[in-house]
Amino acid sequence: MIAKEQHQELLAKYAEAVVRVGLNLRKGQRLIINNGASRGVPPAGREFIYAVTKAAYAAGAKYVEVIWGDEEMLRLRLQHAPADSFNEYPKFHIQAVMDMIQNGDALLSVYANDPDAFDGLDAERIAAMQRAHLTQYSPIGAQVSRNAINWCVVASSSPSWAKKVFPDLEQEEAEAKLWQAIFETTRATLPDPIAAWEGHIANLKVRAKYMQAKKYSALYYKGPGTDFTLGLPHGHIWGGAQSMAENGVIFTANMPTEEIFTLPDRHRAEGTVAATFPLSYGGSLIEDFSVTFENGRIVKVNAKKNEAILQKIVDTDEGSTRLGEVALVNATSPIGKRDHLFYNTLFDENASCHIAIGRAYRFTLTGGAELTDEEFIAAGGNLSLNHVDFMIGSPHMDIDGITQNGEREPVMRSGEWAFDV
Repeated sequence: MIAKEQHQELLAKYAEAVVRVGLNLRKGQRLIINNGASRGVPPAGREFIYAVTKAAYAAGAKYVEVIWGDEEMLRLRLQHAPADSFNEYPKFHIQAVMDMIQNGDALLSVYANDPDAFDGLDAERIAAMQRAHLTQYSPIGAQVSRNAINWCVVASSSPSWAKKVFPDLEQEEAEAKLWQAIFETTRATLPDPIAAWEGHIANLKVRAKYMQAKKYSALYYKGPGTDFTLGLPHGHIWGGAQSMAENGVIFTANMPTEEIFTLPDRHRAEGTVAATFPLSYGGSLIEDFSVTFENGRIVKVNAKKNEAILQKIVDTDEGSTRLGEVALVNATSPIGKRDHLFYNTLFDENASCHIAIGRAYRFTLTGGAELTDEEFIAAGGNLSLNHVDFMIGSPHMDIDGITQNGEREPVMRSGEWAFDV
């Protein structure tokens, strides 16, 4: 295990990278820290939050606030609250975040959650609580999807999460090992994390530029359990790592990030795609599942564990029957090369190609931020309360790009890039 002094040094370097690269926090901005799920930041994230707060004030932040949460309180609610009470929601959380967004401030989401927090509890109650959150949170989701402000999603180690990732280790050792994994995958262990991030972002931009120039009409996926064609709309934009917010700040939305991504055409998805990683959603793990599409819509789901929760995701609204994001990641990315799952989408999606059920990011379509909802949908974009990524890539996956005239070109072979840049 790393010494306490070294841990504190790495924690400070990680926090600085989050503030300077992830958020690119500007002098005079305020910062609000929350958790994008239906839970606030758990107490396990406290040490990291303090490090981020210190780095934020060093960068010139005017004010830093955090919305705390407690998973045990939510578990008790799911077990004991009246069945008709799950529409209740703390709207002051929404008001606090929206106040920051409307002022052009920054938003950081920190995950330190237990992947099994709600394991074994009633799926109907979980779905009702999650739907209430998604409904109330939708104004924030809409602003984030258009990059109204600089925002970032990161993670902190926690006891329950660490034990899930490293079940054979003693608790203290598991937590230390998870911290080390977080530090390594966010480049905090390198001599100059900021410079390392700048180089990495440049490499992702080059790959996104290559795909942008191709202007493929669709992507075709072939792998174990997967035979799937996904359309790409006219005017789609491939992005990688950095984005420009409407408040004028260039930021990096996820740390870690190894993907290039765009939006699919909500009207064009055909075939079956098998998940290659479990999906951690709302305190439950959905495992060994596949999704079948016809004419862009999900028509069937199968899962060996928590199929009911997966179906509830799809049933959330009309947009949850369709896709909003497609992302490419090589199987030997720094996270892909690790010999374990993280049971956390922020990390596992950067080990594997993935797609997302639900809302599309408006900035991934040319002029998308200026379109009405109806125009965005007509152009192929998707609107939904949900945005749920799940992983479909593996070393056994091949992907072709389909040109405008129907020809196929290799994009990935055996999980690796099939083109040089």
